[in-house]
Amino acid sequence: MIRLLVMYNLADGADEAEFLDWRLNEHQSANAALPSMLRTDFAQVVKAWPDSVTPRYRFVTTLDWPDMESFNRAFYAPDVQAGLLENIKKLGDHEYFVTEILTNSESIEAQP
Repeated sequence: MIRLLVMYNLADGADEAEFLDWRLNEHQSANAALPSMLRTDFAQVVKAWPDSVTPRYRFVTTLDWPDMESFNRAFYAPDVQAGLLENIKKLGDHEYFVTEILTNSESIEAQP
């Protein structure tokens, strides 16, 4: 499975309530509608560990695809990339990571 992990803060001066309304509705639906999408989550960082650490990012989005081919086809589609370039203007500091899930709790439970 391929997971896109996006960690980010809002751009300086952004209206967080307006962003959340957009992100929880319009953008969540758009993410969920991407071809071959298995799952997408949006989270707000509430704390870091150890407790003395200040979280670097305020929000995290995860998007899962079954394989790299499906991810490439969906994420690098010209219309998705054009939308991404517009949406990224809402963000301040951000990092995108494309990860390959090597194991998960379902794999552990399936072992004898």
